[in-house]
This record gives sequence, C-alpha cells and structure tokens, in this order.
Amino acid sequence: MSIAPILPSSPGKLPLSDYKTLSNEELCDRISAGRKKLGDELLILGHHYQQDEVIEHADLRGDSYQLSQMAAESPSCRTIIFCGVHFMAETADILANRPEKFTERDGTRVRVILPDMAAGCSMADMAAIGQVEDAWE
Repeated sequence: MSIAPILPSSPGKLPLSDYKTLSNEELCDRISAGRKKLGDELLILGHHYQQDEVIEHADLRGDSYQLSQMAAESPSCRTIIFCGVHFMAETADILANRPEKFTERDGTRVRVILPDMAAGCSMADMAAIGQVEDAWE
C-alpha cells in the first residue's frame, strides 16, 4: 500500500490535524475536488460498519473481501481508498495487483490508501502469533 502523491507529501503519514478543524462542508468539498481530479480512476470503498458520513462518499459498499474483489475487477481503477482496517486494504492491494491485473494495466500498480493508518481490527488482534502459527500447521 502507498500514500498517493495526490495528497500532501509527508513521510508515511498525512497531516490529519489540518483536516480535524475543517467543517463537514469543507471536507465534502475536498473529497469532491479529489474525485473530479481522478475521475473513474478512483474508487472509494466503504466497509458496511463505517459511519454514514463516510459511507455517503463510497462508490462501493459491502464486506471487505467483496469490496476488494469488485475494485480489482474495475478496468479503470488506478487508486483505491479503502475506508476500513489494515487487513482490508492489504487484501485490496493483493487482489488489485495480481500478476494478471498488473499485466492488463501495462505494469501500472493500483495505489491503495488506508485513510486512518491506526485503524485496526480487534478480532484480528485477538490471536497471538503462536496461535496463528499453530492454526496454519
């Protein structure tokens, strides 16, 4: 996954503090401007548990794997913003950049952005690494 260069550059993180002071109207205007700039190359994915204020901007809504599959099948998609947690964005990155998809796009990778890098999944965090390794054996 990467942070797209269409947003302010910063090593690994975006300056979210700048956005916390904006009104909902200003945030919506910025989202609309980003959509206009990227057009059909942008897909915003909203996991069904997201708040209504987030979901209203999603192009696709559903469960994590379904969203990743739909985004990977989009012929025009070049940037995915996944409103969810780490493993969801990682899945989208894997599916969208499979070798055959990579070839179809003449070697261009789909950028996958996770808006909140601190977004985690309590269920995924429940298992200790030893338990996970035992399950795979």
